Amino acid sequence: MLKMKLHTQILIAMVIGISIGLIYQNIYNGSPDGIIYHLIISLGDIFVRLLKMVIVPLIFTSIVSGVSGIGGGKSLGRVGMKTFFYYLLTSLFAILIGLTLTNLIQPGIGVNLGTQGSFDYTNLQKPGSPAEILIRMIPLNPFQAASSGDMLGIIFFAIFLGVGLTRIDSKHSDFLRNFFLSSFEVMMNITGIIIRFAPLGVLGLITKVVAISGFGFFAAVGKYMLTIAGGLSIHMLIVLPLIFYFSTGIHPKRHYRAMRTALATAFATSSSNATLPVTMRCVEENAGVSNKVSSFVLPMGATINMDGTALYECAGVLFISQVLGIDLGIASQFTIVITALLASIGAAGIPSAGLVMIFIVTQAVGFQDADVAVIIGTMLAVDRPLDMMRTMVNIFSDSIGASVIAKSEGETLYPH
Repeated sequence: MLKMKLHTQILIAMVIGISIGLIYQNIYNGSPDGIIYHLIISLGDIFVRLLKMVIVPLIFTSIVSGVSGIGGGKSLGRVGMKTFFYYLLTSLFAILIGLTLTNLIQPGIGVNLGTQGSFDYTNLQKPGSPAEILIRMIPLNPFQAASSGDMLGIIFFAIFLGVGLTRIDSKHSDFLRNFFLSSFEVMMNITGIIIRFAPLGVLGLITKVVAISGFGFFAAVGKYMLTIAGGLSIHMLIVLPLIFYFSTGIHPKRHYRAMRTALATAFATSSSNATLPVTMRCVEENAGVSNKVSSFVLPMGATINMDGTALYECAGVLFISQVLGIDLGIASQFTIVITALLASIGAAGIPSAGLVMIFIVTQAVGFQDADVAVIIGTMLAVDRPLDMMRTMVNIFSDSIGASVIAKSEGETLYPH
């Protein structure tokens, strides 16, 4: 079992969880009970608590080390600013696609996972206006923001701290950069250990969902998966190619062909970092982008660009709200957009970034109830194919960015 790939273990755990859940569903008719049942579902609760434990230190050290690692002076000059704004723009497009599709399709409406009517609305953040959200982004006390789980405040301060480190003398900044980078690596290691227990977490969470809702589970995840897959397809097949065409004047088909190997690697590995060497080779050898541009833009993309994941987070939070029967207003949806956009800076290098980020965004709008964990467990159980698609979108966006920026710098693309 331990020698199997993690996604295979999760799939097996999901099948076992569904089987156990259906048994309890038939015996207890949607109101499961018993010592063994509670022991099984406690595995899911423990897994979720472990993930929440690492969120604040992980996202903080990730963003500080990522932003400070961009560098100062020339690195934050013309090419750096173009790259940064391109990634923010494409992430924003992805987020808006996810929000629009989920609002239109409403995959969570009418879904019964045994959670309706039990959510504690007193925990729900209700920002009055977009202006209040922007004000709330600035923490009065960063330490208090960390202890209270104020993700917008934590992210805002982390970005400022990272930028500040790029603006001081290197003999002072190097120590702090190394400290945050080492801390980030430690947190990544801890997160990796926790993720190894994902199969047990999925077993507990899926057992609970199926034991309560029965076959309603399958209808719920099917519509949800189609919504996410549709959003990712729109971004990768329409939005990014249009950006490429209008920026370079080159037909997007040529870029798809140039990136075939990298896209296949991304789909197989579900890891932007693992695909990075292949992406760089395809961009340089096939698209004709110089090493000067690709060596800066692509690693930076692995740090701050995650279009696919940002889309998934926003659509996922709306799906959760629909399952819980909560109508999120414009202000709350604006909070989702801002949080996902800011959290995307530095989060791309995190193991299972999608799973970690979903908790960040749900906390930003006040979803901290146990029922949320049940729904996220359902989403996690079917996450592998969606994760493969998200990674393809992420690295394709990186490659488009490298090509667009190279063209803007006067380079000739596809010389052969």
